[in-house]
Formats: sequence, structure tokens, C-alpha cells
Amino acid sequence: MSHRTALLLLAFACAPAFAQEADEATPADGWTGTGELGFALSRGNTRSESLNTRLAFGRENEQWKHAWFATAQRGRSEASRDFDGDGTTEARYELNANRYELGASSGYKFDPRNSVIGSARYENDDFSPYEYQATASLNYGRVFVDGERTKFSGEIGPGFRRARSVETGEVESGAILRGRLDFAHRLTANAELFNVLLVESGSDNTFAQNDLGLAVAMNEAFALKAGLQARHNTDVDAASGVKKTDTLTTLNLVYSFR
Repeated sequence: MSHRTALLLLAFACAPAFAQEADEATPADGWTGTGELGFALSRGNTRSESLNTRLAFGRENEQWKHAWFATAQRGRSEASRDFDGDGTTEARYELNANRYELGASSGYKFDPRNSVIGSARYENDDFSPYEYQATASLNYGRVFVDGERTKFSGEIGPGFRRARSVETGEVESGAILRGRLDFAHRLTANAELFNVLLVESGSDNTFAQNDLGLAVAMNEAFALKAGLQARHNTDVDAASGVKKTDTLTTLNLVYSFR
């Protein structure tokens, strides 16, 4: 599957070297979830509007761990040009971001640190090289660190990908190798740093997404979260003008419930 796959396997294999001994945490039995909302409005020299939302739920007990999420991003900005071809310059709002994503996973735990996980993800993005991408995989999961302040886990396994190219309209499908690393560290009693890396590598395309963020709790229910997301597709037609990498910076209000 190319040198990218080999690097992914190497990174996953080396991850246990960073593990630290920690007491096994007793998982919570019951549903938990978070809802996030971020909105930005600009007026003056430039006019733009953007909205991003995320909803996530999870449930875990001694044997099973389930999770699902939904995200949406929409943005538009003012552009001035001859839209109708009549020689008159007009100012109109143009859509510059429109994406939604759905995902779910279910894992069976052999013990507190090892599990087998089935996962699926679907995304639709109007400004991506692909009209949609859908993946499903079966993964081995391992908890490397499970301390009071630091948590680090990973998943790796084979899967299947199906996607439609915006440039050609052709549907691509094939086997992939999926890897995921999830790191979180509590800096203070109310501040937490986290980073999640997802890689889906196949012969047609390698998709990678990294989410880096800092969440600061205001009380038991509400928090502010600043995040930087980077998304990368290797298979992009240079003539189309679409870039391989997109970045998104967010500041969201988060509500947690259980």
C-alpha cells in the first residue's frame, strides 16, 4: 500500500514505547455526550459568516464501548465581481464551506486495555476533491496510557473505502488501512489538551485528519474549546485548483451532559 502505509504501521508499533504504568480506570456505565457550537460574523471592510457544530454521544461499560458523532460546517463570504456577465460588478455572498460528517464505532473489550472495534465514517464536502467519502473498517484497539491526567489510545485495522471524484465523477472503491491515535492530557483542574490523528490509506488516496485542541471548563456543564483541524488528501488534480490540505480554526462553546 505504499510507503505511507509502512510509516503508519511503524508509528503504531512504536506507540507503546510512550506508555506509562497507570491504574486501570473503571469505565462509566451510561450515556455521555457533548454538543458544540461556534459562530463567527464579520462586518465592515469584509463581510463573512461561518457556523460549525458537533454532536457526540458515547456509552461504555466493562465489556462494550459505543460512540457516534455528527459534525457540520458552513461558511460564506462577500465577493464582488460580474456575476451575470453584463459588465456590472455586484457584491454577493458566496458559499466557501459546506461539509457534514457522520461516524460511529462499536468495540468489544477483551480486557481494560485491548479491544476489537468496528467503525464507519461518511462525509460530504462541497469543497473537497471528493463529493463524498465513505469508509468502514475492523480495528484492533489498544489503550497505552490510562492515568488520571493522561490518556493515550490507538486503533489500526483493514477497511474499505468508497468515494466519488469531483473532477471526473468516477466512483473509486478499494481496500484501505485505517489508523487512529487519540491523546488527551489534563493540564490543570479545568484545562485539557487533546490531539486526535486519523489516517485512511489506500491505493487511490490517503486521507489524514488531525484535530488539536484546548478545552477550558467554566463549570461542570459548559466549556470553551479552541481547535485547529488539518485535513489532507493526497490524490488531488493540480489543474482543478483544489488544494491538498485544508485547515480550520475554531472557538466553540461546549455543553457536556450525562
